Amino acid sequence: METNGSSEPAGAELFAGLFAEQRRGWRRLLAAPRVWQVALATRVGGTPHDVVLERGTWRLLRYRRATPARYRPPVLFCYALINRPYILDLLPDKSVVGQYLERGFDVYLVDWGCPSPADHRLGLEDYVGFLHEVTDVIRRAHAAERVHLLGYCMGGTLAAMLTAQNPDRVASLTLLAAPIAFGGRESLLNLWADRRTFDVDAFIDALGNCPAWFLQGCFLFIKPIQNIFERSTALLEAMGEPHTLEGTVAMERWINDNIPVAGETFRAFVKKLYQADELVRGELLLGGARLDLLHITCPLLLLTAAKDHLVAPPSTEGIRPHVGSTDVASMSVDAGHVGLVVSGRAQKQLWPAATAWLAARSTPAGGAA
Repeated sequence: METNGSSEPAGAELFAGLFAEQRRGWRRLLAAPRVWQVALATRVGGTPHDVVLERGTWRLLRYRRATPARYRPPVLFCYALINRPYILDLLPDKSVVGQYLERGFDVYLVDWGCPSPADHRLGLEDYVGFLHEVTDVIRRAHAAERVHLLGYCMGGTLAAMLTAQNPDRVASLTLLAAPIAFGGRESLLNLWADRRTFDVDAFIDALGNCPAWFLQGCFLFIKPIQNIFERSTALLEAMGEPHTLEGTVAMERWINDNIPVAGETFRAFVKKLYQADELVRGELLLGGARLDLLHITCPLLLLTAAKDHLVAPPSTEGIRPHVGSTDVASMSVDAGHVGLVVSGRAQKQLWPAATAWLAARSTPAGGAA
């Protein structure tokens, strides 16, 4: 055997490596029963909170603080209408909610719940209307004129609509991978939603709500190798590492915790946004009034993920030429759509910077909001 200039034969090194990998494989196999133990013990969305408002399936959560807030106004997270909002508070070391609490803010979150078949008529006006009610509740509770608004994915689109409709309620707007400009072709979702290939009217007329299984299937087959095979491999490799296994199990729970989208809201999102791009064109009507993004004049922070396969960064960045804000900043992380909030890189680099950006634009507690 060749020695490659080493005192040890290259073949011996190869054999040792194979033997070590075999041992790791056996350890993972023996640890397989631990997956069920970890799955039962893992608690997601564990930051203590109280439900302060309920309307049907919709709830407003207020997170408890161990110490008085250092800044005002309060922070309100508007989550997407797909999946569950605990992705923003997945685990103690993967919690965007925790980042803002630690920085010194009062934090609220809108949980849209799971729409029933009877909720199929709920439209964009209903969801934005609840955001109006929520901001009123928070402003009264804190004697504040405005709230800091943060919207993730579809929740960011709704947050932008609220801010354009009532700019006097919003102290700042942070958009997390939020689809705003829908004219791009970077994402398969934009291609699949094309009116030439997808008849959303026939789809919703037949089904009422957009089913969870349909959405889950779309997301899986955008990147089938990564979403099916690589996730299985990641679970296998995590079996020998308790902390890694907890994070993997928590993510798998969230990924498969799908919910439907109210039919009329899904219809409007596809027809008016994906197919007609009405929001940035200034043609979107909400409650009979035209939405104009120029009315957004508050500080604006755009957070994107370089590898986002659901909402390409240009879709979020596409809001820039349409707003009246003069204080606009962008931050990006080398991650995917979900990694934007839960990856180690995002938690260590992006979110400390994002919370610092907001703190610099907030008055100290006790000052005028």
